[in-house]
Amino acid sequence: MWMSYFHLLFLLPLLGKLVEEEEGNFALWTSYILTGLGANLVSWLVLPRNAVSLGASGAVIGLFAISVLVKMCWDWRKILEVLIPGQFVIEKVMEAAQASTRMSGASSAMQSVNHIAHLPGALVGAGLV
Repeated sequence: MWMSYFHLLFLLPLLGKLVEEEEGNFALWTSYILTGLGANLVSWLVLPRNAVSLGASGAVIGLFAISVLVKMCWDWRKILEVLIPGQFVIEKVMEAAQASTRMSGASSAMQSVNHIAHLPGALVGAGLV
C-alpha cells in the first residue's frame, strides 16, 4: 500500500513534471495513459486469472523511461551505455516478477506488487519516444 502512495505522491509529480516540460501537457497525459494501459494489458495476459492489478507502477516507469530518453543526446556510445546496463535491469526485473508470481506463502505486501507491469510500461514509454 505504501508503494502506491510513493508512486502517486512522489514519483508521478517528479517524472510528470520532467515529461511535461519537454513534451507538453497533452503528451504527458497521453503517455501516462498509454504506458499504464500497455503495462496492465501485459499483466492481464501474463498473471494468473485470479490476480488483480490496478497499480500505477507501469505508467510511472513508462514516464521514467520517457523522461530519460528525451533528455539523452543519441550517438553510438550513448546507445551502448543504455543497452548494456538495460539488459541487466531487464533480467533483474524479470527474475523479480517470476519470483513474486511463484511465492504463494509470501506476505501480502510482496504479493501486492505487480513487478510484471514495470517492463512493459518502460517499453511502451520507450516506444512513444
